[in-house]
Amino acid sequence: MCPPRYFAVDYAINPWMDPSKPVSADVAVAQWTELRDTYRRLGHTVEEIDPQPGLPDMVFAANSGTVVDGRVLGSRFRAPQRTAEAEHFRRWFLEHGYRDLTMPEKINEAEGDFAWTGRVLLAGTGFRTDPAAHAEAQEALGVPVVSLQLVDPRYYHLDTALFVLAEATDTTTAQVVYYPDAFSPGSQRVLRRMFPDAVLATAADAECFGLNGVSDGRNVVLPVEATGLGARLAARGYEPVYVDISELRKAGGGPKCCTLEIRK
Repeated sequence: MCPPRYFAVDYAINPWMDPSKPVSADVAVAQWTELRDTYRRLGHTVEEIDPQPGLPDMVFAANSGTVVDGRVLGSRFRAPQRTAEAEHFRRWFLEHGYRDLTMPEKINEAEGDFAWTGRVLLAGTGFRTDPAAHAEAQEALGVPVVSLQLVDPRYYHLDTALFVLAEATDTTTAQVVYYPDAFSPGSQRVLRRMFPDAVLATAADAECFGLNGVSDGRNVVLPVEATGLGARLAARGYEPVYVDISELRKAGGGPKCCTLEIRK
């Protein structure tokens, strides 16, 4: 995770960003701190990277890399405003002992568009990540990749439209939740085939960034507004944990956007 010390909305690279509306870095830091501390209360280890001036979106660490079995695929941003972030995160990985690291040639916004299910990597495209980056991820990470087409500009990254509730194991299949209307008809058919027991989100769930959640297989961290989704997840045996990300959402981010999951 990366503290939002320099948080601002000085430009617009997604439909949620409006530079004419005021934002508060202090409020963003307070919300981010509560998110970080929530992870720690749930028993997780949180590593931090130092934020850099001039990179207000560096708080969205999910876009910095994809880690599966200790292999790291770095990022390459589409928006020039975020390009410099990739090098800071690359250095962090190397300084923390991650030697099996590949920097992509294709546009690849990491866990923004990649979701690991325990068996396959779901890969989004349509607005940010280059479709050719999906094949690059398969080669770098050595895992099968399934491409999914995003069609709604409000849900410009896969992590705004889908997240993994529980990774697959040797005896269980992965469980996911997704918002069908964010995907093309063909991708919807793929998701139905792969995850017939998925939790289907509503428009209201998606609009409050409820699909930008983070699950450890039991606890599911969600925006405070996503109570409808939380109730349906509780009915499936999950424990919803709510956090306020209203200030961070002004830049198009939520809990998952702020969270790079490191799978050692």
